[in-house]
Amino acid sequence: MRRFRSSEPGFRAAFSAFVNERRDTPEDVDAVVRDVLAAVRAEGVTALLRYAHEFDRVELTEATLRVSAEEIAEGAAACPGEVREAIAFAARRIRAYHERQRPADQHFVDEAGVELGWRWTPLESVGIYVPGGRAAYPSTVLMNAVPAAAAGVARIAMVTPPGRLQPAVLAAAQEAGVTEIWRVGGAQAVAALAYGAGPIKPVDKIVGPGNAFVTAAKRRVYGVVGIDALAGPSEIVVVADGASNPQWIAADLLSQAEHDPAAQAILITDDEAFAGRVEAAVEEQLGALSTGADARASWRDHGAIVIAPLEDAPGLVDEIAPEHVEFALDEPERLADRVRHAGAIFLGRHAPEAVGDYVAGSNHVLPTSRAARFSSGLSLYDFLKRTSLVKCDAESFARLAPSTIALAEAEGLPAHARSAAIRLGQGR
Repeated sequence: MRRFRSSEPGFRAAFSAFVNERRDTPEDVDAVVRDVLAAVRAEGVTALLRYAHEFDRVELTEATLRVSAEEIAEGAAACPGEVREAIAFAARRIRAYHERQRPADQHFVDEAGVELGWRWTPLESVGIYVPGGRAAYPSTVLMNAVPAAAAGVARIAMVTPPGRLQPAVLAAAQEAGVTEIWRVGGAQAVAALAYGAGPIKPVDKIVGPGNAFVTAAKRRVYGVVGIDALAGPSEIVVVADGASNPQWIAADLLSQAEHDPAAQAILITDDEAFAGRVEAAVEEQLGALSTGADARASWRDHGAIVIAPLEDAPGLVDEIAPEHVEFALDEPERLADRVRHAGAIFLGRHAPEAVGDYVAGSNHVLPTSRAARFSSGLSLYDFLKRTSLVKCDAESFARLAPSTIALAEAEGLPAHARSAAIRLGQGR
């Protein structure tokens, strides 16, 4: 963990260097991913079954690639009752939040008499990548599938690495409206969703987080299909004053540090004594965490405490452009309203980021690696398309045609010009 003081010389340069440090996987995975994508595109399901054996040490057949409806029902039924209730509670809140985002179609006549507008339609099919291995992630299923279903996507295909499917994941898939589940992970799963592979039909968009191989594969297939984003390690910034409970703030910092050794957790405070209490609480809590090894590595290598006036916090947050930022203050909006670059903002001492991960209703799929400067979190809009509408009658067309012809001729596109001129009787 590093400590920065805004009062010290060289603070800006040192802090900027820290913010811009690379935290993604250093290994070169692109060549491997390129070969996997090419193999799946050429060989289809044969390549998927081979990679299941080679990468996952699992023997699959085309018949066992798909998780049957019976398996989903049995697995979901095995999920403990309190977890199923929490899944249903979260799904209701996520659905309600995202349904409020639904945009309206528009239709109007402008001053030239041209009828204009747009309409929104859902994507036909979406593929959702749900990680396996490190943990079970029912929340990933909910955050990706519930908005897709709320948007009206008819086919929601989920892929997840082969192995034991956790009951909570199956219960979340059942609750969220997932229509099919396939036992395939890694870059080969992305390839199957993009190109199709045997019984797995291609989709229009791929969403969901994954490891470096999944991220590299999504980057390569973009254009063949849509993607949500290129996810990096988790991030949290907590802005807190000395009136905050140091144990609470330490827990909030570790809530993201435990995700990944490359995760980033930063405290910004104006109280050096309070910062020391938070640091001590972090060390105390690390010893009791089952995820302590990852959290300790994250805090050691990518954690930071920044001592600065709270009035400077919005500018520092904007420089970091974090996935999550908490303002653990009595009047959080006074500073939070000045922040431009953040995936999600949590306001007040009783709004920890963890509620956003699960049940607040807002989406936890958020921009990382400073992408909050130019992108937003997953929403209903990611599962909708907007189509423009234009209608002219003879009179309104006549008002548009002269400028159309002039611009087309200026660009050296005579067929464009003719398509307008011919309707005015000026060409053949």
